[in-house]
Amino acid sequence: MFGIVKKVKHEVMDRTLYMEIFGDNKVAYRVLSGRMSLFGDEVITYGVEVLDHRSGEKECIPDFSRNIEDAVCFAESLISEKSRPRQLYSKALDFLRVSI
Repeated sequence: MFGIVKKVKHEVMDRTLYMEIFGDNKVAYRVLSGRMSLFGDEVITYGVEVLDHRSGEKECIPDFSRNIEDAVCFAESLISEKSRPRQLYSKALDFLRVSI
């Protein structure tokens, strides 16, 4: 017996900058707003992006949360810890582990 599995790819569209803070460690922390189609419904989602201006390194989670307060709180925690772009995913897991 064979089956077909279709992987649903969720892509964030119409990304706009909601907030940007330039840290004293030459790293820009951004909260992005965008739209995403989820099971036929359109939802607004908020992402987080970290850009190091010295090395050019950049990491982004385009659909971090559907709640703006969670995204801003996470960005503020990144700023206070002076996080680098390579730390974004581990910091996100730590943040979500505590907030869920």
